[in-house]
Amino acid sequence: MKALYDVPAPAKLNLFLHVTGRRADGYHLLQSVFMLVDWHDTLHFERRPDGLISREDLLTPLPEDDLCLRAARALREATGCKDGVHIGIAKRLPAQAGMGGGSSDAASCLLALNRLWGLGLPRAALERIGLALGADVPFFLRGRNAWVEGIGERISPVSLPPARLLVAKPAQGLETARIFGDAQLSRSTEPAILSRFAADPYGFGHNDLQVVAEKLCPDVQKALAWVSDQSERFAKSSNGAAKLKARMTGSGSAVFAKLPDDATETTADIASPPPGWQVEVCSNLAAHPLVEWASSDD
Repeated sequence: MKALYDVPAPAKLNLFLHVTGRRADGYHLLQSVFMLVDWHDTLHFERRPDGLISREDLLTPLPEDDLCLRAARALREATGCKDGVHIGIAKRLPAQAGMGGGSSDAASCLLALNRLWGLGLPRAALERIGLALGADVPFFLRGRNAWVEGIGERISPVSLPPARLLVAKPAQGLETARIFGDAQLSRSTEPAILSRFAADPYGFGHNDLQVVAEKLCPDVQKALAWVSDQSERFAKSSNGAAKLKARMTGSGSAVFAKLPDDATETTADIASPPPGWQVEVCSNLAAHPLVEWASSDD
């Protein structure tokens, strides 16, 4: 195999995010549901026989040493592979959004290079490599919507009803470390049970990080208000459904709201957002497009 083109790297949304405690080593204990959506980056891979690993930014410029390059190097070091690769990245997912864009790119890179280089590693082996790159990488490698606990290492698949969502990422981003290091962060939410979530998957819980994020990043408040206004307009056009609640996803500055089931509007129908914002109407995914690209056998 010489090349793989148009490889997707989808985003995720946290339907809720509860901080239930903190370990002695400083890591926070979390509960969340990660949901895959169809807003995605697109990656291209061309095999290089000279052993070099290179990258080309096709849209938004990326940091010099991004997670894709690190994933490629880590996979080669773990396997002793001598091949190289040229990676083209069409970056559409916003950074510092809480949507897992970098982790998703890394996971798709591991899955694609496992094929391109003919390595044949099972998913469990890729997860061990991916975990060293970022806590969210194993989730994207498993390829299923998931109930996530612990420090992110306990991942159980969940089924979610189809949904369309309005997502807005304001111009200002937010660093994860700033939120988790803030003294005002609530770290004592009572643990939830899956059956309570399943009874109302798009209305359950909250994001414990949101209060701190609104203090650190005023754009989060603006985005919550803007998405709430837009969702109210959607609701009025959908048989008078109740106003839809906006909330923050993950530990970045992006926010989202579920749209009414009978809403037909698309991204093109959304009112113009403030300058520098990225806005998308997304659908959730039942599974990652690459879920069959690695075997489940060790």
